[in-house]
Amino acid sequence: MTIAIAQRRLPVAYRHAEVRAAEWLARHSISILRMSLGVIFLGFGVLKFVPGLSPAEPLAARTLDILTLGLLPTQVGLIGVATLESTIGVLLLSGRWLRLALALLAVELIGILSPLVLLPGEMFRGLLAPTLEGQYVLKDLLVAAAGLVVAARTLGARLVVDARGSR
Repeated sequence: MTIAIAQRRLPVAYRHAEVRAAEWLARHSISILRMSLGVIFLGFGVLKFVPGLSPAEPLAARTLDILTLGLLPTQVGLIGVATLESTIGVLLLSGRWLRLALALLAVELIGILSPLVLLPGEMFRGLLAPTLEGQYVLKDLLVAAAGLVVAARTLGARLVVDARGSR
């Protein structure tokens, strides 16, 4: 086979590989995303059960204090957050009761993202200079977006592969 013939066939082989990859991604990527979220929530939730183990504990405690107007003892609130996060993680990992998991995730995201509004001085040194805690909270925007994708799948949306390769 000459090099010219091989070069003409190469794009067709690449296109077939792309279509196969797209089909695999359409079948599995959202499940992988759901399980990744589950690992994150379970892991971070379990850390909060042990006082002083989670690096987010001080921020979570300050946020809970503001959200509950100081009426909820800190340790009780942290155990509640740990339980909520661990439950979300287990449900996402198991793939069972996903609607409940996503409802709990929506509630959790309010708490997770609230420091951006409640504690802006601790989140940013300047307009475009987030502190380490600010970066920790800002990355949760990605968690929220991932939750939206998992919710869309749970509610019936599906990825569809366009074999024509439109971009």
